[in-house]
Amino acid sequence: MTPAGFSPHAVRGHFPALAQLINGQPVAFFDGPGGAQVPSAVLDAMVDYLGHYNANLGGQFFSGRYTTELMQRARDVAAAFVNASSSESMVFGPNMTTLTFSLSRAISREWQAGDEVIVSALDHYSNVSSWQQAAHDKGATVKQVRVDESTYSIDMAHLASLMTDKTKLVAVTLASNTTGSLVDVAKVVEMAKKVGAKVYVDAVHYAPHHLVDVQALGCDFLACSAYKFFGPHVGFVYVAPEWVQTLKPYKVEPATNQGPGRFETGTQSFEAIAGFIAAVEYLAQWGDPTSSLRERLAASFAQYQAHERALSAHFIQLMRAYPKVRIYGITDDHLLDKRTPTFAIRIEGVEPAEVAQALGAQNFCVWNGHFYAQGLCEQLDVLDKGGVIRIGMMHYNTVDEIDRLHQALLPFISD
Repeated sequence: MTPAGFSPHAVRGHFPALAQLINGQPVAFFDGPGGAQVPSAVLDAMVDYLGHYNANLGGQFFSGRYTTELMQRARDVAAAFVNASSSESMVFGPNMTTLTFSLSRAISREWQAGDEVIVSALDHYSNVSSWQQAAHDKGATVKQVRVDESTYSIDMAHLASLMTDKTKLVAVTLASNTTGSLVDVAKVVEMAKKVGAKVYVDAVHYAPHHLVDVQALGCDFLACSAYKFFGPHVGFVYVAPEWVQTLKPYKVEPATNQGPGRFETGTQSFEAIAGFIAAVEYLAQWGDPTSSLRERLAASFAQYQAHERALSAHFIQLMRAYPKVRIYGITDDHLLDKRTPTFAIRIEGVEPAEVAQALGAQNFCVWNGHFYAQGLCEQLDVLDKGGVIRIGMMHYNTVDEIDRLHQALLPFISD
């Protein structure tokens, strides 16, 4: 049951996109895993910044001071969002992929031939290719942990077998952007620390659905992109305190060499950063307004998760009636807290692109393909078969939308 206080109807009123008609018909966004819709507060914050304060950091005038204050506010908000111990750990950039490629060069500076890096077949390849290429440049070896097809998470026993005293870094996701399965990253960190390895976490898919806690995870790095959690196109990375000043980033010589700014190349998208702050404040709206931002986020996310769990249960119940539908991921009711409401499916005898195209013609937004989870799709033997259909729910989705999607799917899934 959805906790008292949360109202999907009230939430939907925050999103202009949800109320629009295309060709006279309503739209249903099941494409959230590829990028969420944006609430009005985020749009307003971005327009306000660009319309009144557009400047750069450090100017001795009102808009320059405002921008400097905005940047610090963003670091404070990001720290609360992931439960970092200090805002000095929060680094901003264009997106998770760009930040990860950049940081991979700093992290791998001291790697040598014979060193080892472990990546995951479950991950989006932004958290695989970055490390493969960095390792190649240094002559290091890359190992890839496989997916456990009983849970569609990573195979922990296989991961343990890959760990050696030569392991320098483990790169892993908190949640699969394809199957929705969560990963026990705290356990991964525990294993990595025993051999002295760093852990780099992709939290992009996890962040819209569960509240990140870097202190509980114990990871060295954690990256997000705000457009996945109702914000604009901007990314950030948590860098653990011990690495903020000791890593050597590639940077412009006169730029600051103190704090998180040393990792931030060029001028930031300050309008997007203003939107990021508004997105986090939106996410915290269901908490007690007298509480801290972190406490408000925790209260709000508890309600989002309850609603999303109900959506997942309803979708699974509907699909179970059709033998032609295969769900790649957790479907047991008592294990729904081990997944996000993102579903990868295939329909026997039908190409995923054909289904997505037919649904798109009816204003149901779903994705088809591999979603950059190349290793996963290779292991599941679907990479060269069109991948999967991805149907993802966010807390603005409703049971009624799922029922309408079900009806639209009937020509493909019925015998």
